[in-house]
Amino acid sequence: MVLRRVEAGGVELNVATAGEGPAVLLLHGFPHTWRLWTDVIGELARDHRVIAPDLRGLGASAPADGGYDAGTLAADAEALLAALGETSAAVVGIDAGTPPAFLLAMRRPDLVGRLVVMESLLGTLPGAEDFLAGGPPWWFGFHSVPGLAEEVLAGHEARYVDWFLDAGTLGQGMRADVRDAFVAAYTGGPALRRAFAYYRAMPDSSRQIRAAAARGRLTVPTMAIGAHPVGPALARQLRPIADDLVGHVIEDCGHIIPLHRPEALLGLLGLFLR
Repeated sequence: MVLRRVEAGGVELNVATAGEGPAVLLLHGFPHTWRLWTDVIGELARDHRVIAPDLRGLGASAPADGGYDAGTLAADAEALLAALGETSAAVVGIDAGTPPAFLLAMRRPDLVGRLVVMESLLGTLPGAEDFLAGGPPWWFGFHSVPGLAEEVLAGHEARYVDWFLDAGTLGQGMRADVRDAFVAAYTGGPALRRAFAYYRAMPDSSRQIRAAAARGRLTVPTMAIGAHPVGPALARQLRPIADDLVGHVIEDCGHIIPLHRPEALLGLLGLFLR
């Protein structure tokens, strides 16, 4: 595996690459970095060129003053593939990586050969009513208030990140090296501010998703994978607009699928990407 700096979308991204073959682009979420994919990169790299960036403003990627909406993130992903010389790729997104993966597939079906989306919702598209019956997750509102969360959490970042990592693995946690990398990436006011910018851009992202769904259909072969807590909600959102969709729910699996149940994820990806 090689770490490199790649200029994409006007931002310098930190990118892990491994293997040779058809490209697979992996887009992480919060509070993650490219190391979310630590336990699946090796196996995927046997038959693919794996490309796993730190998203705009996160991890070791360069800070950015704006552009945290899904549309701009999709443009980042498109520019990254172009910079690496890839004219076709399977795109895999989880959590905050799902909306840009979806928008890229909608915009560039010629570029995205296959789409995999996991443990996220696509804005306000119909289908997630059951999941949202009690309201959105509590941290959505907390993160959305400008300036609040980063001030409240100053000095307590490790405890906060640990809550998400424990909840996302159903209490099992993860290896110390990966946990420590996540904590380091989200420590300090500027790092938190950039992370919460993803939530503060959600209204714009939702409008972009609705507009894309209104303009056309998702034509690329797509797999939606759920676990706890999202389950089948994402597949229900996609079903009315997707031409070729398969949905799976991984049982006894937390939100952080690639680290909690990497073997199950690899089993699904191996079949689908072939």
